[in-house]
Formats: sequence, C-alpha cells, structure tokens
Amino acid sequence: MGIERPQEALARLGARTATAFGIRIAPSTATIRRIINAVCPGGLADLLGYDPADADTLAVDGKSARGSRVEDSPAAHLLAAITGDGMTVTQLRVPKKTNAISCFADLLSPYDLRGVTVTADALHAQRDHARFLVDVKEAHYALTVKRNQAGLHERLRTLPWEKVTAKYFDRTLGHGRKETRVVQVLTVDDLDFPHAAQAACIVRHRTDLKTGKRSRETVYVITDLTSQEASPQRLAKIVRSQWVIENRLHFVRDTAFAEDASKIRTGHGPDNMASLRSFAINQLRTAGHTNIAAGLREMSYDTFRRPLDLLGLN
Repeated sequence: MGIERPQEALARLGARTATAFGIRIAPSTATIRRIINAVCPGGLADLLGYDPADADTLAVDGKSARGSRVEDSPAAHLLAAITGDGMTVTQLRVPKKTNAISCFADLLSPYDLRGVTVTADALHAQRDHARFLVDVKEAHYALTVKRNQAGLHERLRTLPWEKVTAKYFDRTLGHGRKETRVVQVLTVDDLDFPHAAQAACIVRHRTDLKTGKRSRETVYVITDLTSQEASPQRLAKIVRSQWVIENRLHFVRDTAFAEDASKIRTGHGPDNMASLRSFAINQLRTAGHTNIAAGLREMSYDTFRRPLDLLGLN
C-alpha cells in the first residue's frame, strides 16, 4: 500500500514513466526548485488567480516577504488584489527602485472591473489611480486619505463635519478589543480629485479589553460613489473590506504557511511561492473551509489523495 499510494498520486499528477516496469518517477527537489525559480510570476499569478467580475469590492495592498531579503537586496514586495469574500485575484512583484504606486494599474489592467469598488490604503490615494479606475475600468473607488496627500487631507479635515446628518454607528468585539465606529458622510463637488462624489470621516474608538487602554483614530475616505449608490452604512462596509487583505491573506500566509520564515530568495521563487500559497487558500475557501489552518490539517490526514481531490486532479 505504501508503494501504491504514491504511484497513484504521481499518475494523477502526470509524472513520467521512467522504467520498463511502468514505475512513475517524481521530479527531484532540485527540479521543482528550478521550475519555481524560473516560471514567469505574472503568468502564474494570473493562471492561479480568481476572476473578480462578480465581486462587490476589491482590496489592493502590499506585503513584503521578509525571509527573501539578502544583504545587498531588499525583501520582495508583493502587491496583491483580493475580493471582499477573501479570494485572491492576482499579485505582482514591485520592481526594485520603484514603488507600489507605479504598479497599481498594471496589477488591475487585465481584469473586468465594471461596477466593482476598489479600496486601497493612503499610498494609493492618487489622482491617476482614480482616473484609471473610473475612466478606464468603469469601476468605483473608496480611497483612504492621510497626510501623504497633505492638501487633500487638510481639505477633508476642514469640511463641515459638525453639520452632518448622514451618520452610521457600528460596534464590534474581537481580537482582544472593543471598537466603536462613527461614520459621517458628506456630498462633495469641489475637492479637486477626479470623480469624487462623497467624503467620509470615520472616527474609531478602541478599548483594549486586557489593559483597558483607550485610543481614538480619525480616518478620511473619498469615493466616486454617490449618496444614492452608497449610504453611510454601505460605505462603512466598503471601507472595512480593505482589512480583508490583511486578515484573510497576509495574516494567513504568515501563520498557516510561515511565509515570513521562508528563506526562498533566488529568481522568481518568492513571488511564485506566494502565488501558490494564495492559490491553496483560494481552493480551501472554495471547498468551504473557513479556517485555513484546520483545512491544511485535514488535507494532511491523507497526503496523497485529499489535496489532489481538492484540486480536481483525477
């Protein structure tokens, strides 16, 4: 049985037959490493990704693969896009001597985003990004604005928030803290930002349940969605969807797959391994697993069959 099961698995994987006895031979570790380092990462990410056409929201954010850093080169920084329900669409590696801003359009260009609302952190509160999303992709945006856009941030800060009547209150409990959010929304038409229709001021009050320490944070958001398209409640949900990429992708790759501890550094290895991890997460979620670590344990109970069943390899 110990021989039959690996042979069955190798047959399902399409391994070559190398002897007159019909024994299938697994590729060597060196061969697998060489392929992972050499395969085009953009092609692999798109091949293994998820079609966002039916998504409501799409979050964009970056993560560095810390273990890929070498003395004369920084860690690989990977920009990814994930749907609101936690499915990774694609990713790309930010080239050296550039930043994630210049990669934003390249990341999203291949996809039909009509009607999808794209969220991103303050780094991407760029006028060119807004034009690209609305004019080129026929999508929507909800972008966080911080002091890196000083003029825009000051304009938002000084809007007449004290007169706002469109408000939404939300309370959550989790991750060892209690959080209350107050969302205020104003219609705007003079922000000097492409297609901006509404601005939101979100005040977050947090209490650490262990220490009792309290904190307050104020965040500003701009969107092209009109008041008819996005109420304060819906806008709050859209803004919170940005955290999906951290909680359901980056955190999972770090904890379930120990990504930051990986010492894969050469060639396209860091990019391609990240794509394979994201693909595994997508497949487990599609199969109904809400806890990825538990899903991986379940796969490990029958190493030569369950993962292949999950992938539909017969």
